[in-house]
Amino acid sequence: MGWHQTRLTLPAFRRGFHLITKHIVASLPELASVNVGLLHVFIQHTSASLSINENADPDVPRDLETSFNAIAPENFPYAHTCEGPDDMPAHVKSSLLGSSLTIPISSGRLYLGTWQGIYLCEHRNHGGERSLVLTIHGED
Repeated sequence: MGWHQTRLTLPAFRRGFHLITKHIVASLPELASVNVGLLHVFIQHTSASLSINENADPDVPRDLETSFNAIAPENFPYAHTCEGPDDMPAHVKSSLLGSSLTIPISSGRLYLGTWQGIYLCEHRNHGGERSLVLTIHGED
């Protein structure tokens, strides 16, 4: 296969942590032909991020949102406030979690652990659509 790259535009999600593994897999039919490789996922935004975490218990995304709101509260005395009270905390959260993930591919599937899923971490109250760049490097 070599290299393959595509852009995925996700719909607007409410603030919080959202499983997007199925969105990613659905946008990559080429994945099925990769015997061994890597998927690199990059988000093109500074107020949302990506994470791999528990994919089964709905308490996990709620607890992650609560924890990150405690780490970067909106009522902190930020200097950057021109885009609203949720903007600078969103940048802090995004910096902590990161803008990219690399996931192994094996036999045409993402080689995630049993309880792992890919999350879009939406840190804005009204973040809008989010764009991901998906890059596969692999062998048939």
